[in-house]
Amino acid sequence: MSTPYRGRFAPSPTGPLHFGSLVSALASYLDAKKHHGKWIIRIEDVDGTRCKTSFSKQITDTLNSYHLFSDETVRVQSQHTEMYEQLLSVLRKQQAIFPCNCTRQSLAQHNGGHPFVCESSLDQPHSWRLKTSLAAYQCQDSIQGTLRFTDDLKNNCPVLKRKDGYFSYQLAVVIDDHQQNITHLVRGADLIDTTAQQLHLYHLFGWTPPSICHIPLITNHSGDKISKQNHAKPIQDNNLSTLLRALHYLKIDLESPLSIAEALSLAIEAWDPNKLKGMKHLSLEEQDLHFI
Repeated sequence: MSTPYRGRFAPSPTGPLHFGSLVSALASYLDAKKHHGKWIIRIEDVDGTRCKTSFSKQITDTLNSYHLFSDETVRVQSQHTEMYEQLLSVLRKQQAIFPCNCTRQSLAQHNGGHPFVCESSLDQPHSWRLKTSLAAYQCQDSIQGTLRFTDDLKNNCPVLKRKDGYFSYQLAVVIDDHQQNITHLVRGADLIDTTAQQLHLYHLFGWTPPSICHIPLITNHSGDKISKQNHAKPIQDNNLSTLLRALHYLKIDLESPLSIAEALSLAIEAWDPNKLKGMKHLSLEEQDLHFI
């Protein structure tokens, strides 16, 4: 590999770490270590209305209890808003974004989407949105295969900076991954829908995007993602049984390791994303329902 592998796990501190997030953290960690690379934790707290510092510490403490340690200082998004503003200005100069005064009520007829470039005033509260584009993108996903995005940018103008002054995930994640020289993303399949917008931002900035692959989501019996929005329970810290069950959903079944350290070492050797080929969802098994 010509460029040293750099991967990351970037949780949002809107609650404690839950089982689905542990599976995602493990996938990104195992892929990085299998390639003898670095694995970095980043706290994505750009949404100041939902994120709490107490959850940031709780999440990193839980990760550390499973011997998932960041190889570099943990980056915190809220400490980099000046940089986001500078790069938003770059997009303004390119005329790639536009101000928007639209309200949620006015966009209700479009199911909350924004399929057009509106004429809005800078003198009123406004967000900044990415303009629609006819650009098509594709990426080779080692789990999901070739992902092609042809019409994804045609009919929606995502928010890059909100009316309340907070920057969006879409803008911040691209800037952070570039600034941290992230070479590989291993993340949940729910983020496939955001990939085209992120690839477009990479193109506008003139940056090379990282390699991207999407692991299957762990879902409940109703097909809903295990998430904080769906009130998933916090996982217990430093629990070998929990770790082994999380590894099971990555198609890694270990025979009676004696410790978390041993389990991780064995899991690195066993990690093979080809075992997850084409899978976008994995239903939580009966014995693991206590995690939700």
